[in-house]
Amino acid sequence: MISQIFLFFFFSFSLTSNGQFFDYTKNYEGSSDLVDLQYHMGPVISSPATSLYIIWYGRWKPTHQSTIRDFLYSISSPTPAQYPSVSNWWKTVRLYRDQTGSNITGTLVLSGEFHDSTYSHGAHLTRFSVQSVIRTAVISKLPLNALNGLYLVLTSDDVEMQEFCRAICGFHYFTFPSIVGATVPYVWVGNSKKQCPEMCAYPFVQPKPFPGSGFVARETMKPPNGEAGIDGMISVIAHELAEVSSNPMLNGWYGGEDALAPTEIADLCLGVYGSGGGGGYMGSVYKDRWRNAYNVNGIKGRKYLIQWVWDLTRNRCFGPNAIN
Repeated sequence: MISQIFLFFFFSFSLTSNGQFFDYTKNYEGSSDLVDLQYHMGPVISSPATSLYIIWYGRWKPTHQSTIRDFLYSISSPTPAQYPSVSNWWKTVRLYRDQTGSNITGTLVLSGEFHDSTYSHGAHLTRFSVQSVIRTAVISKLPLNALNGLYLVLTSDDVEMQEFCRAICGFHYFTFPSIVGATVPYVWVGNSKKQCPEMCAYPFVQPKPFPGSGFVARETMKPPNGEAGIDGMISVIAHELAEVSSNPMLNGWYGGEDALAPTEIADLCLGVYGSGGGGGYMGSVYKDRWRNAYNVNGIKGRKYLIQWVWDLTRNRCFGPNAIN
């Protein structure tokens, strides 16, 4: 879950156990000494092919939908994009396995979409009401796939969500049979363009410094697909897909003592997009001829900037655009 993002971005230094300053800017792509990632014996999403269902809540531009769809197709495209690609990035997510030895799925299949352009549950949602949004989609059109289904609820930039912008940019959970009819994992992500792009579309929009914080703004990156809200949303979608796949029932892979507020495999790498990242520095990324920032390639010539995730084998944050 993406939460309390600015604790990461605004403070580059903290104290270690011996009272010395720990410099995150020199903490290249994470530190195994500070990570307590554990497996809690629950499932991961390991179906050979996982069916992904999108619920477009609110009013959406077709061009924005196409940008997001192409990212999702890029995860497991039969004709991978140029290296480093989105599918290469997903290989790090696939390192996680359950107690049977099954790795996270390598194939996400976009199996259905539902357009809820009438705001069936209003323009102010809560974490709980998202399940009712899914129920409406299932009753109206989508199958209720409890075998290998994953539901992605995406809200337009005029929809408010409980804790959106204050504590979260996206989250994942699972449905209750009493509401939806079965237990299925789902993800919610909102478009922050009108509400908090400096929080949830970073680094395409710079955060506003707190008075007296000493924060110095870094270079604002140009979004690779021309829309800060959508490009920021895609990085959050990537973050949440990695985490719901490795911890779908909140008893899989995470750190910390509280399963309801876990530190998951993407939380460990907040704000890290390239080699040397940490402490408010995103790391080394690419720029195209229009100076748009990206770190992975997608299908149809698409480019995306998505954050790294924790690599079990390297014991640090990693992405396919790593320099070493």
